[in-house]
Amino acid sequence: MSTHNNPTNRSIRSFLFFASALLLFSGSILAQKVWTLEECIQHALANNIRIKQSRLDVKTGEINMLESKLDMLPSVNAAASHSYGWGRSIDLATYKYVDQQTQQSYFNLSSDVTLFNGFQKQNAMKKSRADYLAAKYNSDKISNDIAIAVAGYYLQILFSQELVGNANRQLEVTQQQVDRTRKLVDAGTLAKGSLLEIQAQLANEEVSVVQARNQLNLAYLDLLQLLELTSDNEISIQVPNLKLPDAPSLLPIQSIYNTALGIMPEIKSAEYYSISSTKALAIARGSRSPNLGLQGAFGTNYSDQIITQQGEVKSFDDQLKDNRNTTLSIRLNIPIFNGYQISSYINRSKLNLMNANYNLDLARNTLRKNIESAYSDAVAAYASFTARQKSLSSLREAFKYTEEKFNVGMVNAIDYNVAKNQLSRAESDLLSGKYDYIFKLKILDFYLGRTITLQDISDNQE
Repeated sequence: MSTHNNPTNRSIRSFLFFASALLLFSGSILAQKVWTLEECIQHALANNIRIKQSRLDVKTGEINMLESKLDMLPSVNAAASHSYGWGRSIDLATYKYVDQQTQQSYFNLSSDVTLFNGFQKQNAMKKSRADYLAAKYNSDKISNDIAIAVAGYYLQILFSQELVGNANRQLEVTQQQVDRTRKLVDAGTLAKGSLLEIQAQLANEEVSVVQARNQLNLAYLDLLQLLELTSDNEISIQVPNLKLPDAPSLLPIQSIYNTALGIMPEIKSAEYYSISSTKALAIARGSRSPNLGLQGAFGTNYSDQIITQQGEVKSFDDQLKDNRNTTLSIRLNIPIFNGYQISSYINRSKLNLMNANYNLDLARNTLRKNIESAYSDAVAAYASFTARQKSLSSLREAFKYTEEKFNVGMVNAIDYNVAKNQLSRAESDLLSGKYDYIFKLKILDFYLGRTITLQDISDNQE
């Protein structure tokens, strides 16, 4: 019997059709979405695995900080047990030897509080707070690194897109020259060798177009991987109409450094690690102090060996009331000699503190060096960019002149190709200088605590 028109089958086919259409629609939405730099950064911050791992460290720090705070409170514990016994044993309720089956129950409630231990608990609480803040700022530092990397890949895509456009334009010009030269060769005005040279140039520029497209694909792949997206996700980025400032308006290096010292998370993290190490040394020194504590306990018990005057086992409730006992004790522990353990503990803590301070100095020095390098790079990038602008302007005029001479047979194809290749390299170098300069400016903005964006140098979006 045919099941083609079975209602169940029709429902399944309808569901599969709807699901397939939904997947295709959602995929097309992703492909059609145009990502801004800010959206790329936000997506990376929300999905990057390194950032997620660092946030787990922050959560661990929160747990440790709460634990150290609650450790200041007295401990309270309750215990209960019920046991059966056979043969000769001592009944802990009557303290008599019995040689029969017995049942015993014990109940206990105890509390312990440290009155003084060299302020170790107070310093442990302060240390855990410093560790938490150090982990938090370290997570912020990782987020900053990811944001800068996203900006670098984003600019690399913009650069690669312009390279593709430049390569295509060069290919079109050469194709036009091939067509023009072929006509001249057919008319007998030029030798066939000129056509072969131009055709070879055309083949080289076709290769350049392929290489430029491959570079663009790799730039997109780098960005996708940083965004934790797979390579089958087709995305496109927004292309801003960038307007570069005529000259870099840079603050003095010292001013940038002073600002960065107060806001850069790697400095804050190193500072709190130093504070943590200071408190760790205080904890170690506190271990030499006497330890004073207070303990209290309340207990009661039951035994089936306790007999009343009437010859019956005393009731459970009466035994719990009559067998109550309460203790209160003061505990004093004075460390005298422990195999040099405390001294070693203190000495190691001193070394850890020295290392933490060295790391803080290193973080500050690294920040200064990075700012000095970024400042010099920005100035050099601007100088290089302006020089390449002048060079490109001259080469365009030179190529125009060479092209006119080639069209009338006054220059051979080899000289024409040389001039065209020089122009192409100059255009590529200018693009490289342009985006290198933009990236260096964004790095300096980052050290000043500014949001990484291209809006400030864009007049519109296309």
